[in-house]
Amino acid sequence: MKILSASQTREADAYTIAHEPISSLDLMERASGALVKWLEQRYSPEIPFYVFCGPGNNGGDGLAVARLLHHDGYDVQVILVATNKNYSTDLAQNLSRLPKAIPLLKAHFLQDFPRDLPSSAVILDGLFGSGLSRPLEGLYAEAVSYINQLEAQVISIDIPSGLFTDGPTPEGTAVIQADITLTFERPKLAFLLPTSGAFAGDWHVLPIGLHQEFLNQVESPHQLLVPETIKSLARPRSKFSHKGTFGHALLVGGSYGKMGAITMSAHAALRSGVGLLTVQVPRVGYDILQTSVPEAMVLTDEHEHHLTTPPTDVTKYQCIGIGPGLGQAEDSRLALERMFRQKLPPLVLDADALNLLAADRLLRQQLPADSILTPHPKEFERLTGPATNDFHRLELLQNFCAEHSCYVILKGAHSCIGTPSGELYFNTTGNPGMATGGSGDVLTGILTGLRAQGYSPLETCQIGVYLHGLAGDLAAAAEGETSLIASDLYKYLGAAFLKLKQ
Repeated sequence: MKILSASQTREADAYTIAHEPISSLDLMERASGALVKWLEQRYSPEIPFYVFCGPGNNGGDGLAVARLLHHDGYDVQVILVATNKNYSTDLAQNLSRLPKAIPLLKAHFLQDFPRDLPSSAVILDGLFGSGLSRPLEGLYAEAVSYINQLEAQVISIDIPSGLFTDGPTPEGTAVIQADITLTFERPKLAFLLPTSGAFAGDWHVLPIGLHQEFLNQVESPHQLLVPETIKSLARPRSKFSHKGTFGHALLVGGSYGKMGAITMSAHAALRSGVGLLTVQVPRVGYDILQTSVPEAMVLTDEHEHHLTTPPTDVTKYQCIGIGPGLGQAEDSRLALERMFRQKLPPLVLDADALNLLAADRLLRQQLPADSILTPHPKEFERLTGPATNDFHRLELLQNFCAEHSCYVILKGAHSCIGTPSGELYFNTTGNPGMATGGSGDVLTGILTGLRAQGYSPLETCQIGVYLHGLAGDLAAAAEGETSLIASDLYKYLGAAFLKLKQ
């Protein structure tokens, strides 16, 4: 699913108005109707609604929502926040449509805002929408501060007022802290990034019938992973398949005290459907792997505690995953360097393999094309240098992938897949319970197993991050987020595959 910028969203509105055709006022009515339907499925008419409207079209949405809720028997009050009467055309028309039975308060000063709003109320934030290009000031900033200190639940219409859509919101800017954001047709890029996304709360996308022709032809480097896409990528298994059909993967890692990481990766690779799995570990890991992952074959390094020798005869593997539990010993770095000099199958690099890359610029330059890297934000910073903000980090991601012709999964709440062509794909599965040691090792195993089965690097990243998060969601539903541990992820991976098929 394409993520549109603020200007592209305006273009989509204009195209729909011109080609459906439909008036802008009727399109606003359609959007407001979708929002009201969502609200009425979740809130009873006994709950009071206070609708805060600004002078533009976001305020027009708010007025239309207030009218529709009132028509359906809801208790609604409107607070129109405006320093003058320079209203947008559609807001002015919706203001004239507002039934006189709806209490309307025109707030020109801070003291005009209502006092003692009940904590059981719902606040609808319709002050400003996605077209905002400068920080809120004066009465509008005061309105944001006023709403943020209320105990009532706050629901923002389309985007929290004061939040910038396509770039960093200046520090100290007044922004609505929404509990829920109901956005139209497509999510905003700002919702997917840590700093700005925190203002949106739980966000939901409401389809409003923007013209499909425009959505099909518009170009965007930002994409959202949705179940339909992942389901279309996953390949069914033939009745006459055998273990050779699904590839032979090699996992390289483990060190004294860190054998759990490579063990979890091995379990995940097997659960991802790979036909054969070999794991290369230091000698200390032999008994551990043979006992805990009997389905895997084990190769041992000559060193007792860490890896010193690159794998031999790599031609028999369809993918090699390197890094979980590897450690950063100098002879492990030399082994990685010697490995890069060989003609290698596709690579997946994580954890200490990334740290070794980060510490050696020449080693980074030898990174084979189409490799998949899976850093968390700190590991990514070691590779690229610090980012000034979340949007700058996306630029660094695009530049790194282009420079090294690789794919990078920048892990987080909405893990972002960077590609050599500059496209960025944001994941939609996963939960805070996955913020636990070993989750990344499980992802490495999944990706290694998928890549060995012949999926392209982009397909591997898309399917891998989606299923990894989906397994986490299923595990959290059964075990709870707080109690979730990394091994739960590969235990629920089979259920994630089944859910995807449904």
